[in-house]
Amino acid sequence: MSRASDRAYEAIRSMILSGELPAGAQLAEEALAEKCGVSRTPVREALRRLESDLLVTRTDTQRSFVADWSIDDVADAFELRAMLEGKAARRAAERMTDAALDRIRAANRQIGEAVRGASADVVGFLEGNREFHAVILEVAASRRLAALLGTLVEQPVVWRTAHHYSREALLRSFGEHEELIAAFARRDGAWAEAIMTGHILRAYHAYADAHRGLAEQGIIREAAE
Repeated sequence: MSRASDRAYEAIRSMILSGELPAGAQLAEEALAEKCGVSRTPVREALRRLESDLLVTRTDTQRSFVADWSIDDVADAFELRAMLEGKAARRAAERMTDAALDRIRAANRQIGEAVRGASADVVGFLEGNREFHAVILEVAASRRLAALLGTLVEQPVVWRTAHHYSREALLRSFGEHEELIAAFARRDGAWAEAIMTGHILRAYHAYADAHRGLAEQGIIREAAE
């Protein structure tokens, strides 16, 4: 892929995750090319990559739209994540180094600082959470796991809904990370896998609770089944 294609990919992906490009929005190549400062060819390549990431859908007429995830889609993704990230946690625990453990601890410190303030810093939480899980996947050293998880971890609907998570849910996530760190420090793969599996499944219920609350308030619509 060219640098222009990479730049367009990152820019469009960021707009989707942030909600600047909402679910169901049509993605016009010419307008995106102007926004990204590239020609239409890199945008076309970027949209193909985003389609592989399940962030973009393409119609029979070759028009591209931001993917609209239903609650069933999200539940399915979290179930798969629980299995795959559980496996990644086991592998990471068995391969853990002191340097990697320091990086994981630093990421969770960022999460702790983000959720303990007068008002929760959800952006800081999400950034720290992303780094926490990224280091684990890096240490797991499995290209197949990384490829499979790449399409599951960052659903736009989950990122947007996270801004409405309860403080209790955010604090619980931080605490579960601390348990994972304890398992990694012991290099105990079975313990790490069990904690990670429960952690991801619990995260789904935090998402579902927040999503349900927003739907009841009319802030978002219930996604189609």
